[in-house]
Amino acid sequence: MKLRYFVIILAILSVASLFFGVSNLTPLDIFHLTDEQAQILVVSRIPRLVSILIAGMSMSVAGLIMQQLSRNKFVSPTTAGTLDAARLGILVSLLVFTAANPLQRILISFAFALAGTFIFMKVLDRIKFKDAIFIPLVGLMFGNIISSIATFIAYKNDLIQNMSSFMQGDFSMIMSGNYEAIYISIPILAIAFFYANKFTIAGMGEDFSKNLGLNYRQVVNLGLVIVALVTASVVLTVGVIPFLGLIIPNIVTIYQGDHLKKTLLHTALLGAIFVLACDIIGRTLIYPYEIPISLTVGVIGSAIFIYLLLRRKKYGL
Repeated sequence: MKLRYFVIILAILSVASLFFGVSNLTPLDIFHLTDEQAQILVVSRIPRLVSILIAGMSMSVAGLIMQQLSRNKFVSPTTAGTLDAARLGILVSLLVFTAANPLQRILISFAFALAGTFIFMKVLDRIKFKDAIFIPLVGLMFGNIISSIATFIAYKNDLIQNMSSFMQGDFSMIMSGNYEAIYISIPILAIAFFYANKFTIAGMGEDFSKNLGLNYRQVVNLGLVIVALVTASVVLTVGVIPFLGLIIPNIVTIYQGDHLKKTLLHTALLGAIFVLACDIIGRTLIYPYEIPISLTVGVIGSAIFIYLLLRRKKYGL
């Protein structure tokens, strides 16, 4: 599919997102906005749309990088413990810095997400039986261990409700003044695009990369830093969005191939489109109430994941 079709679909869904909600606001109102309508648009609708676009692009690209570096199509922040480690970092920041600003919490969450991702990659290096399904199962178990530790600490410190708010992805509370931390993902995505060719080479293996003169370990570490920083900023701002970094890169790979630089823009745009569509569905099904984005993405994403597994079995991928 050509990029211009993605851009058109994204533009249509973006406009729909701006003018869909409990408060009555239509495209025709743009030319004569009341003070209340202008406030709704600037304080709520635009920040929500921006956060959806950045979160969708960021998590999809993070999943693509992880799959490339691990050489496994079923590895992502969801199945490598990265999301769980980031959530544990947020819990620690709540305990250590009760009045921490968003940047401090992102840095702490980033440190934990990076540590969790590094541990998973080290475990991956030591596993001899590298079956495509076995590896993400190990990651899920690793993530559940981290999640259990976080739940225990939260329970002991009476922070279960605070942790629950970070477990569930939700755009309904996004407003001007409490979402800007997600902008950190924008320069990180630019770096990912700049290093796309190097990530592609690194995905061919350490020996092959070194033969081409690539500093394999440096490139892998940079990729993991990108994944961890993106995950931390999205989890802190929006919450956990499951399966996104898993299914979107796989869908793009089916029709676009494995070259990261060729698939990066497609992955970013399709990720944004998918999250936008899921958000609109969540705002429609039980209108005027909303279904959290983590639930809609989780249900639709798990169905797509099952399809990918069956497709792999059918075609022997």
